[in-house]
Amino acid sequence: MSFSFEELDFRPTPMGLLTLRRRRPPSSDIDIYEIKLGDEFLMSSQFTAAEIELARLGLAARGRGDLDVVVGGLGLGYTARAVLENARVRSLIVVDALAEVIEWHAQGLLPLGKELTGDPRCRLVHGDFFAMSDSAAGFDSAAPARRFDAVLVDIDHSPRNLLHPRHAALYQPEGLARLAAHLHPGGVFALWSNDPPDDAFERDLAGAFATARAHVVTFNNLRGDPDASNTVYVAVKADLPGARATVDAAPTTD
Repeated sequence: MSFSFEELDFRPTPMGLLTLRRRRPPSSDIDIYEIKLGDEFLMSSQFTAAEIELARLGLAARGRGDLDVVVGGLGLGYTARAVLENARVRSLIVVDALAEVIEWHAQGLLPLGKELTGDPRCRLVHGDFFAMSDSAAGFDSAAPARRFDAVLVDIDHSPRNLLHPRHAALYQPEGLARLAAHLHPGGVFALWSNDPPDDAFERDLAGAFATARAHVVTFNNLRGDPDASNTVYVAVKADLPGARATVDAAPTTD
């Protein structure tokens, strides 16, 4: 095995073969960590700008302190770390369907693992985020029906490009309404997407939330294209029942 590429672990899972690898590009002293499921890349530490913006934009939309937050999808941990860097955050639950990914963090195989597991505000939970969102019990087994200030999600590639067909229900009007029920009034739902803004999905968001906005996050993909982009949707629940929903006319570039 060469110094520039190392397979750190691989595990068979019901969803396919899960692989953690580390590589170092030529003429670089920076290690890149990647998680693959089968032939699909789930996460790479080479591109983390939008995952960090998911936390920044989502929490910025909640104008208060002592925030209780849920992150759906642990991955390499960049969204979770960005949440914990916000001094207003009181507690964080990170839900991931892959126990192996949580183990990699706990074992220190991933660079952010010790930071996340060592923060007393943070709890890594093995579970099905989509089933939790659909359930009245919600995301905290120790406090059923607990409500949160923000739910930030980075699991599927986009609302239309899913890792599993059963995830689709979350992105429909009824699923979004059930997720909104887990938020305090004025709470925030934010979603990462690899696709450009989707007008139809924004309209569905507006049916469940008081406001909805698509932020286009641009970054350099290190292949000579400085305009690679992801989308972060940010939707805010009404402070009072019956508030009129609005959708920004056009996405913004951050």
